[in-house]
Amino acid sequence: MSEDSPSSNGSGGRSWLDRIASVLSGELRSRDQLIEELRAARDNGLLDADTLGMLEGAITVSEKRVEDVMIPRPRIVAIAADASLEQVMNTVVESGHSRFPVHGDDPDEILGMLHAKDLLRHFAKGGDLDLKAMLRPLDLIPESKRLNELLKDFRVNRQHLALVVDEYGGVAGLITIEDVLEEIVGEIDDEHDAEDLPEVQISARGDGVFLVQALTPIESFNEHFSCDFPDDEFDTIGGMVTQAFGHLPESGESLELTGYRFEVAKADQRKVVLLHVRPPVALAESA
Repeated sequence: MSEDSPSSNGSGGRSWLDRIASVLSGELRSRDQLIEELRAARDNGLLDADTLGMLEGAITVSEKRVEDVMIPRPRIVAIAADASLEQVMNTVVESGHSRFPVHGDDPDEILGMLHAKDLLRHFAKGGDLDLKAMLRPLDLIPESKRLNELLKDFRVNRQHLALVVDEYGGVAGLITIEDVLEEIVGEIDDEHDAEDLPEVQISARGDGVFLVQALTPIESFNEHFSCDFPDDEFDTIGGMVTQAFGHLPESGESLELTGYRFEVAKADQRKVVLLHVRPPVALAESA
């Protein structure tokens, strides 16, 4: 077998060595061309879907700005500087976070950041609560800052969180190093993420098709549709469907599993987000 044979599809017979050489020599002149070559590498079995997703995320992260991924102001868990110890502890315990912006009388007056472990040190030492004395500096950044620049700042300054301000100096949102990394490696779940899942994960669209969020547990899917998809290998319906495709599907791709039609309604570069599901009964009625 010649070295050209595995790469002849869609590449004019050029070998993978030639195509890799073109990347190194600068022949590719756009990110889109580079991503196209990486996707071809996936299709030829040289990359798996997860690796491709991370490479695409690393390539495109410089095109995104803080405003694209920040936690919006209404969702920020902040603490008032004059809060009592009980109020502070309730906020820390209920939120499950480790870092909190602290503000004055005006919510836009950010005084600094409280780290939960500094609160633990306070308990170890005893004494009255002096919240302002515990505060650490908190960087303020504009909404327009590029994510690759922010990631570099996080790394150099050894910080994990920054507050986002709008053009008028008011608080617009908050962003963490995890938010930036998730744009590269995909969703990073922790023990609190399950609590943040939306209450309604399966909803009827009205034409025999259901909207199903990809993070819906297979167990919940089975219970809703009275089916028995196995959950020994994957926890979510999105993981099961992605495995069935054999690659990371794009919006519009569909397949059928034991009579259920799954169509990808929304997907990003690393995961399926939303599915259109037509169960067997609906399939039979529409036939």
